[in-house]
Amino acid sequence: MDYSQFSNPYLIGVIMAFMLGPVFFMLLKTSVLKGFRAALVFDLGVILCDITFMLLAYYGSRPLLEQLQHDPRLVFVGGLLILIYGLYSFFDPNNKKELNEEEIRISRSKKYYKMFLSGFFINFLNIGVLATWLGIMIVVGPALNMNPNSIFWFFTKIIIGYLATDLVKIFLAKQFQEKMTPLIVYKMKKGMGILLILFGILILLKPLLINLWESYT
Repeated sequence: MDYSQFSNPYLIGVIMAFMLGPVFFMLLKTSVLKGFRAALVFDLGVILCDITFMLLAYYGSRPLLEQLQHDPRLVFVGGLLILIYGLYSFFDPNNKKELNEEEIRISRSKKYYKMFLSGFFINFLNIGVLATWLGIMIVVGPALNMNPNSIFWFFTKIIIGYLATDLVKIFLAKQFQEKMTPLIVYKMKKGMGILLILFGILILLKPLLINLWESYT
């Protein structure tokens, strides 16, 4: 792995915006069910979390960050919380109530701080995101001579590419609002719950999968 693979920060941002994970699907769901503004606020929470991880990757020592990255307790807690959130989403009693509505109700809640915090913490619980930023910093940092100004603008461009791609995703997802029916929304929420459950289980099993992989290589 060398710097040439990370020479286009905007492209890195676009690729990271399409990384399949809890945030990807929650962003689409939020856009469809709560509207453009709520999805944008949710995404800003995600980006703040990414910036936090970038700062950790820059200022933290590599051994410490690698230890945190593979700490089974952190992985377990993160996976467990995502699993619990997925179970709650799947068994939420309000889903069936909405199924009996004649048309879907798009939430226009002004409590955007909840969406912001939701985006931040869902991203924060996925320890793999920290590992990704750490990996990029390890490669890009030395190539830029650890120059703070160069590193700042490099990662700023990544965020710009990330946010621009997410805005397109939010806009496209919002176009499906008019086609939504209570049954489709019900299935969508159930499906989201299942995806979050699967992501939680996968994160919980990550240490075991890593050990199995290492034992066979």
